[in-house]
Amino acid sequence: MAVAEHGLDRSGVTTSGIAPTPTPADRPEPRSGCTPGISALIMTFNEEVNLPACLASLAWCDDIVVLDSGSTDRTVEIARLAGARVVERPYDNECNQRNFGLTGIGYRHPWLYIPDADEVTPADLRDEMLAIARDPSRPESFFRARYRNMFMGRWIRRSSLYPTWIPRLVHVDRVRFERAVHMRCMGEGPEGRLEAHFVHYSFNKGLSAWYDKHNKYSQVEAREALRSLRDGRVPWADLFAATPEARRRALKELALRLPFRPTLRFIYMYVIRRGFLDGWPGFTYCRLLATYEHMIVLKTVELERREKGLSI
Repeated sequence: MAVAEHGLDRSGVTTSGIAPTPTPADRPEPRSGCTPGISALIMTFNEEVNLPACLASLAWCDDIVVLDSGSTDRTVEIARLAGARVVERPYDNECNQRNFGLTGIGYRHPWLYIPDADEVTPADLRDEMLAIARDPSRPESFFRARYRNMFMGRWIRRSSLYPTWIPRLVHVDRVRFERAVHMRCMGEGPEGRLEAHFVHYSFNKGLSAWYDKHNKYSQVEAREALRSLRDGRVPWADLFAATPEARRRALKELALRLPFRPTLRFIYMYVIRRGFLDGWPGFTYCRLLATYEHMIVLKTVELERREKGLSI
């Protein structure tokens, strides 16, 4: 990989955020006599609460890498005690971090599972992925999986836009990620879908952590919303597209242009999507999503006022 245009920093990462492709000597050799398996990559930052359960559900995996962004808690210690390799890289954005995970780290197997630290991998998902890894004729470059989002001890199926399909099993040599905002997985070949689910515990760190994370997310979303409102358009045809990803993107573009967005989001999630069937957890989660939408609206107004030199 040519790096003359970008140069390298001290960690061996190009200044564009993409690491040089490892040479064959950098890649761990498969264990002698073992059947084809799957490597795993977990990106972390202060995940001591979530990481033990995630790693425990990957006990079947013989090649786990934790890509850490400078954790100040016991994340790195927990990973090493579990036998995982730890690679450290400062975080700039998710796209660059994931591409570094693909190109800057050597793996024992060509298929790579990429769970978040707050996810647990059930046995049926493990078995389905291993069956794919053992079939060399598979043409897919990556696979998407659905998840069960857990809140207050319950799967909030109707309140969480289920099913949402997320790339989770990728062929290292056939995929790359693109775009820092609304990141996409791009593959050299068709994509597939896994039948089994993973389990997502997005509230394990508590509501304060959820608010902190979505406070940061809302700032990014506000910038993107302002840019879209000025430069974008509603892709009306995609509202009826075959894939839920395309429909969701089109619906988001439309929603940006509607008044009373926080209220409308609550009505959509709680009434139209039948979040009320998820009980009290569903009601609370839908209120949280409406709050998040309100944060985006307020920050969009803030950005507009600052551009005009007005006070907040």
